[in-house]
Amino acid sequence: MSQVNKQILLAARPDGEASAAHFKLAESPLPQNVSDGQVLVRHHYLSLDPYMRGRMSEAKSYAQPHPLGTPMIGGTAGEVVLSNHASFKPGDKVVGMGGWQQYSVVDAAQPGVLRKVDATRIPLSAYLGAVGMPGVTAWYGLVKICEPKAGQTIVVSAASGAVGSAVGQLAKARGCRAVGIAGGAEKCRYVVDELGFDACVDYKAHADPKSLYLALKEATQQGVDGHFENAGNPTVGGGVARMNAFGRVAVCGMISGYDGQPIPLAHPQLILQSRLRVEGFIVSEHMEVWPEALRELGAGVAAGTLRYRETVAQGIEAAPEAFLGLLKGKNFGKQLVKLV
Repeated sequence: MSQVNKQILLAARPDGEASAAHFKLAESPLPQNVSDGQVLVRHHYLSLDPYMRGRMSEAKSYAQPHPLGTPMIGGTAGEVVLSNHASFKPGDKVVGMGGWQQYSVVDAAQPGVLRKVDATRIPLSAYLGAVGMPGVTAWYGLVKICEPKAGQTIVVSAASGAVGSAVGQLAKARGCRAVGIAGGAEKCRYVVDELGFDACVDYKAHADPKSLYLALKEATQQGVDGHFENAGNPTVGGGVARMNAFGRVAVCGMISGYDGQPIPLAHPQLILQSRLRVEGFIVSEHMEVWPEALRELGAGVAAGTLRYRETVAQGIEAAPEAFLGLLKGKNFGKQLVKLV
């Protein structure tokens, strides 16, 4: 076992666009034992997610800013290497919030901070994507807010990403028409040909709002009953413009505004005219649904009916650039960092 723990610290807060200069590679001594109730976890995978950009800032949000000089927050999947807790033993595969580092010491006595998983039926990395927080995010926004019914049309932006790809497949499983919005022809082909969406609109090929609206109109000729928003400008405006009366909009992410840019909404009067329900949500505030969601998601991945794709960077040192690429849509599917 290594004697040092490599970490990526948050070194400074961005004023506008984030860059590699806001992160710092550091090393700390690796503990050779753990206290009562603790376990030492070696991380195999680190999850990179858009919400992390918000935590880098001091702006008011649903969570406190991440402290400077500490390893960046992040979900991790790995293996117990030392344990002083009766429920965990060396070799157990676990998922937690170990952060941007190779190892973490976890107080396993705290409920919910560390979860054992079965890596024999489901790949360990999938517990950070389709069978993890992104999958549950998709499930909650679709099932609890969009409330899909057979025959209805569900639109999802960032459809090739970790969340969006699950939204469309879960909607199809419920008898809905699924329409994605994604950036680029390759991503749109993947959404339709591999994930089974009925259609996908390439927002990069429809740069102005009118063109995007017309492309969405062609793909949603019966209107839209549920819109799952992951991106922000310009997809939210086009989606709202196509909504049927009493449609539901689940606002999950606004990645286009994470550097501080405004996200204008054209024709907000449509919310009133169409009597729309627009609801933002944070999935960690709805832990009561996680067991139900994870059962469906895990069964789908194990059976091969819930498909996903991963973009994997190699080594903790690659995390900052991989994260910055994620914010610009350079990843395809779930963005991970492999640490072993």
